Amino acid sequence: MGGAFPRRPSPAYRAAARGALRTTTTAAAGFYVLLYGFDSAVGATYALFGAIAMAGLSRLPGSGRQRATLLLGVLPVCWVLITLGTYLSVRTWSAVLGMLVVGFALAFMAVGGPRFAGAATGLQLMYILPSFPPYDPGSLGERLVGATFGLVLLIIAEVTLLPEPGALPYRETAARAADGAARCADRLGSAPYTLPEDMLRTARTLSTGLRSSRVPEAERPAGASVRQRALAHTGLATRTLLGRLTALPPPPPPPAAVAPDPLRAVADTAREAAARLRGEDPDGRAHARLRDIRHALTAAAGDTPAALRRNAALLEVTDAALAMSTAADIAVRGRGADAPAPGRFWYARKRAPQLWWRRLSGHAGGRSVFFQNAVRISLALAAARLIAGIDTLPHGFWVLLATLTLTRTTVRETRATERKALTGTLVGALVAAASLALVGTDIEVYAVALPPLMLVTFTLGPVKGVGWAQALFTMVVALVFAQLAPVTWQLAEFRLLDVLTGSAIGAVFGLLAWPRGAQDELRRSVAVLLRIAAEIVVATTAQMVAGGRRVPVATAPGHRSLQHALVMAESAYAQYQSEPKGPVPSPGGQDWQAALIAGHHTLWGADRLLVPPEPTVAPPLGTPAAESVIRAGDRVAAGMLLTSARMDPTGDTAESPTGLQGPVVPAAVAEDPPDAPRAYYATVSWLASLTRDLVRLTGDADAKAAPDTGGSRPSP
Repeated sequence: MGGAFPRRPSPAYRAAARGALRTTTTAAAGFYVLLYGFDSAVGATYALFGAIAMAGLSRLPGSGRQRATLLLGVLPVCWVLITLGTYLSVRTWSAVLGMLVVGFALAFMAVGGPRFAGAATGLQLMYILPSFPPYDPGSLGERLVGATFGLVLLIIAEVTLLPEPGALPYRETAARAADGAARCADRLGSAPYTLPEDMLRTARTLSTGLRSSRVPEAERPAGASVRQRALAHTGLATRTLLGRLTALPPPPPPPAAVAPDPLRAVADTAREAAARLRGEDPDGRAHARLRDIRHALTAAAGDTPAALRRNAALLEVTDAALAMSTAADIAVRGRGADAPAPGRFWYARKRAPQLWWRRLSGHAGGRSVFFQNAVRISLALAAARLIAGIDTLPHGFWVLLATLTLTRTTVRETRATERKALTGTLVGALVAAASLALVGTDIEVYAVALPPLMLVTFTLGPVKGVGWAQALFTMVVALVFAQLAPVTWQLAEFRLLDVLTGSAIGAVFGLLAWPRGAQDELRRSVAVLLRIAAEIVVATTAQMVAGGRRVPVATAPGHRSLQHALVMAESAYAQYQSEPKGPVPSPGGQDWQAALIAGHHTLWGADRLLVPPEPTVAPPLGTPAAESVIRAGDRVAAGMLLTSARMDPTGDTAESPTGLQGPVVPAAVAEDPPDAPRAYYATVSWLASLTRDLVRLTGDADAKAAPDTGGSRPSP
């Protein structure tokens, strides 16, 4: 009997059907009310296409309430874009120039995070729509009223019509990970001073849950504001803390009396950070106590190499816990938090315009994938507008729509997409032509058929792919224009011609402008990151050997360069993850996360070593310890440089970075020199963590099973 019942629709179909219902209801209501109720063909067109642009063709992340809030914020932007498009479209040269500038600006919005990136396509369409005949600035009022009516209906529908529930907030995800770190610290504070297998698995799961690829787009802290940067920093610090705890060596026998105290303080601080992330207001005593214990650990004496190594490992754990607690405080309280002096929390006292300028200027160059995408799409749209204006193509709007929606970041993906799109458009055009020829001018038939066809279009299109979407959307626009003015079967022919023209323009610019997408850029940016990290490793180890007054890493050469390299590598990695991988071998199996982790650990470790709790003058290391540290630092730097050289697609040694074991991975320090000071063990512990990162990066099988020791959240 069980086989007699139909199978339940998949979650993808159910989600698409809910979105299709909202889009169809909003677009159809706005269209019919303004067209048949107020006899405003212009207003009806803008109401329908405004709703379709922001709901059917855009991909706004988040729950219904989150999308409604975003739509409410972009409504004034839509007014500006419609006004600009209306006045600039009167002449072809001004329309092309406006398309170039506005197209770049809207595409470059993606640097602001997934919300901005999701709204960019819809906003592009809001500017494209008034850029074509009729060139009638006098109808601007009707256009604005129609678009506003459609978007207001969409905002209401997002909140009331089958709204999706909100995803787990990133603050709660980070809070749960902090609670997990607290449990690990409690367990490590007593015999047998190791974590059982189930706690190790839980720690890895909690750490992995903070990765950007595992977090819903609407909840990713990818913005440029103080709180967003601090929340990303919280996730990174929490992942680092979990990794440090899972790799913490047990105390030497007999256990030192001070050993449990730092871990209890770490556990209390982690719970305090979790409570703060959940909106509570802890007193901060645990953080202050841990800071004092960290100072005590820095000055504590060790009598054996094992005790000194344990002390260095505990310092790394406390440092990660303090960073997590401070970042969580900034994420909740913003600029009002008690942030330390500028360093790793440099953003805590910056105002929003300064932070946004830093984000925008950091990506204003050919090495940024956001810049590359903005240049590619703006040039393609400007060329499409020029061709449509010169050749006076009928319904030239469709040319730009095809260019915008079918252009991809790689030539291979663009070619595959356009092949399916053209096939779907051809099928849809044939069906639409036949329907127009059979029905003729019977508008009632078109009016009745449009809503169910839209519902099917926006349900099947997102799930079945671009071929189905183009076929069904071709039929939708045919039914829409058949109600606006008398049409013939040739409307379907124009639609096919325009889609063919737009896809050809997209293919040409996809071929000319960064045709391989993020693959080469990812390898190049990671290579640059590792080269700069190697320079900081050499400089830091040299200063630790020489002693003297420490120079804060924030003012050291290469610090800002490494921060910028991390931003470039992380944005390239984010785009690379979103690009479909073809049958051609690519670096997709590489653990790129390890390279990003190594960059963060280089900054954090150098900061910890070069900025002591109190201004002091450190003595130089003795000859045996100095030689050992220099050798270890040189090996780590050499491993980074060799890996960088083999990754760089522009270098003579560029090759697939998979399987670079051997000389790329530096060996650990063979044995400790006699009477080595505390600074030696702190430096060696840092270099050992970087060695583990390099092992993971170069594809070592054992390393891939090792616990996650860091994060890849966007660098603040």
